[in-house]
Amino acid sequence: MASKQTMEGKVAIVSGSARGIGAATCVELASRGALVIVNYPWPSQQVDAEKVLETIKLSGAIAADQCRAIEADMSTLGGPQQLINEAVRLVGRPIDILVNNAGIAIMRPLKDITLDQWDMQIDLNVRGMVLLTQAVLPHLAQNSRIVNLSSVGARQGFPGSTVYSGTKSMIESFTRCWALELGPKYHCTVNAVEPGPTNTAGFTQSGPNFLENIQPLLEATPMGPRMAEPSEIAYAIAFLCEERSGWITGACLPVNGGFSMP
Repeated sequence: MASKQTMEGKVAIVSGSARGIGAATCVELASRGALVIVNYPWPSQQVDAEKVLETIKLSGAIAADQCRAIEADMSTLGGPQQLINEAVRLVGRPIDILVNNAGIAIMRPLKDITLDQWDMQIDLNVRGMVLLTQAVLPHLAQNSRIVNLSSVGARQGFPGSTVYSGTKSMIESFTRCWALELGPKYHCTVNAVEPGPTNTAGFTQSGPNFLENIQPLLEATPMGPRMAEPSEIAYAIAFLCEERSGWITGACLPVNGGFSMP
């Protein structure tokens, strides 16, 4: 548990947080005192979401008994609103932190991309994030935080990542627009985090060709040669959610060990 409960009394929602970076972010925010809503898309991930809650409890987080898991699929039209409605019903107070983490990567050569693969990534990575952010606006606390998960792919293209990298570039554009639009009205900061390759099941299952293509870059990473751990990305997300980070907005923070530099 963090020595300073800098987020005590805060409510945080992290989309797509039963596994990987999202799960690590829930644990990190809870360690700082936040009441965290874990989100999972389907019944098959309920066990994973419950494991995240159990990890939070075992850590001794002060709000552990109030943390909850909610099933809602961010790739559907109704899922984002469902998540916010249920979270507000459960906690009964404004939302201080929204982490737009839910996303999917389907790595395919341009000639092989299908419309279904296009739709899956656009619907979750982009539309889901927009709908979730729209849904939370009436419930945002003053001095709140929104953090969007981008990727090093937004700045640096990779073979096979046409759609995925495109969605992450959109996310960074939205981040800058929302920082300008939401800041004055909601006193809300909006930032993005750009992870590089991260040791999650989703990333390591991207396919042998993709992993082979990035291996030379991993070996050249100044702080490597390795992938990031989810907890390292979660720490950066939590930093942007802190009260003392209130003068940072519209930023896209690279967290990749020097894998790629702006």
